[in-house]
Amino acid sequence: MIKIFITPLLSIVILAAACDNSQNPNQTQQIHETLVVKDENKIAPSQNISERFPTPDNYLCAKHTESSYYNFLKYLPLEPENTKVHLYNGNLKSNQAAHAAVIKMDIGTEDLQQCADAVIRLRAEYLFNSKQYDKISFTFTNGFKADYGIWRSGKSIRISNNKCDWILNNEADASYKSFRKYLRTVFMYAGTLSLSRQLNPISDLNKIEIGDVFIKGGTPGHAVVVVNVATHKTTGKKIFMLAQSYMPAQQIQVLKNVEDPDLSPWYEVEAIKGYLYTPEYTFDRSSLMRF
Repeated sequence: MIKIFITPLLSIVILAAACDNSQNPNQTQQIHETLVVKDENKIAPSQNISERFPTPDNYLCAKHTESSYYNFLKYLPLEPENTKVHLYNGNLKSNQAAHAAVIKMDIGTEDLQQCADAVIRLRAEYLFNSKQYDKISFTFTNGFKADYGIWRSGKSIRISNNKCDWILNNEADASYKSFRKYLRTVFMYAGTLSLSRQLNPISDLNKIEIGDVFIKGGTPGHAVVVVNVATHKTTGKKIFMLAQSYMPAQQIQVLKNVEDPDLSPWYEVEAIKGYLYTPEYTFDRSSLMRF
């Protein structure tokens, strides 16, 4: 999907998944609590990705530091089992056969929570909540580099005739509300094409990591995020999980593996010959990229 310059719309998106519950998720959970729509019911342990989708027998997940991006993905909360995917306007997604779970996150009420936006939101939320503000930067489709650090200083982006520049019209604002406004702008003017240009290709699928992205930039383009990786303790074979948003804007989903229902929602690297088949898009094996 390529995004063009149109009347701004608002959308909020996030996605992810994981396994291995051997580590203490307390610090990560505190971050998640800033993102999840609050309700009166505390999320049960089985309602996070790590515990709902444990690794198959003889597979192990790598251990990561508690505050890592990997753990940020692993402990994202889920809606109850058998929850259907809703669009940004509250309607049901027409295809309810693609997902294994739904991420419990706010998505806003505008049609911008699509595939590349989900990848951007997830990465940006982690960096913001871990106070790595200077690393938050995304490129628009026209090549403009939108650095959050500049936005945070009180500037905003003026767009005219497909050209962008920074203007100072606000006081410095480090609030989460302002950060979400920054993301709104990024969602408007970035897409699969610009994101694919920003990421780095990974030629060896056996080096796949949590947070990597299978992406095809263009029209139609698509992007899915690798949300968990595990390795067989004897053979060294790797498996992984995926999550996505889609069009129109919708809740983020952990994807099923329709090619191997017995392994689903895990995918096996060794099974990817020429192509990776996901429920709603096919990627060639050269599509794997990394921030």
